[in-house]
Amino acid sequence: MIQKQEKFETNMNKRRLYLTLSATILLTVAAGCHKKAPPPPPPPPPAAVTLPAAKPTIDYFTAEPATISNGQPSSLRWSVTGATGVQIDNGVGSVSPSGRRAVYPTATTTYHLTATGPGGESSADATITVSSPPPPAPAAPSAQSQIQDILAHQVQDIHFDYDKSDVRPQDQPILQGDATALKQIFSLDPNFIVTIEGHCDERGSAEYNLALGDRRAAATRDALAALGVPTDKLKTISYGKERPICTDATEDCYARNRRAHFSAAQ
Repeated sequence: MIQKQEKFETNMNKRRLYLTLSATILLTVAAGCHKKAPPPPPPPPPAAVTLPAAKPTIDYFTAEPATISNGQPSSLRWSVTGATGVQIDNGVGSVSPSGRRAVYPTATTTYHLTATGPGGESSADATITVSSPPPPAPAAPSAQSQIQDILAHQVQDIHFDYDKSDVRPQDQPILQGDATALKQIFSLDPNFIVTIEGHCDERGSAEYNLALGDRRAAATRDALAALGVPTDKLKTISYGKERPICTDATEDCYARNRRAHFSAAQ
């Protein structure tokens, strides 16, 4: 009985060992069947970024000199990088990417440079200022025009009392101013002659007034001579009452007509 029992236990141990080995083998086989999943593929490389083409670069665009007088030249200078075409307006046209061009503007002008390329356009301006010449100096008035101006605006009439030919005291300042102006005239033209005209108002006969006018012209000439005016430059004539400057029958009008008047000798 003991031997049977021992044999039974031995068989049971073998069976347990067999089961254990079988289980181990099964587990190993199962583990071998479930292979490890492969790692995910790496992400694709980023797509290459294509940068847009750059616009042309205008290194410089200048005008030398920038200020000229009408008729003088100025030189446009430029340098452009990365351009397929370069244009300058105002008659210059297509040009190389770098260069120099003489221009002759007649008025202040702004030149516009346009550079084109794969990336677009770039532009720049250069201004040439054309200065206007100063206006010519006014021509100096001729001696004759100066004389006429002095005679018309500086030499004044000398007036007389009724039926008198004496220079009145109140007219002495006027007489002195006339003497100064006449001396200036004769310094401008030593050959110039001034006529002193004697005039009267309408009262009295023509013959009487001619004589009275003559006395008034002579009295004025003599008074001017006393102030240093050369008498050989003074000529006298009487118009009597023939050339009045006022025709009203009033005392004020009569007083204006009684005068010695100065004019250029004919």
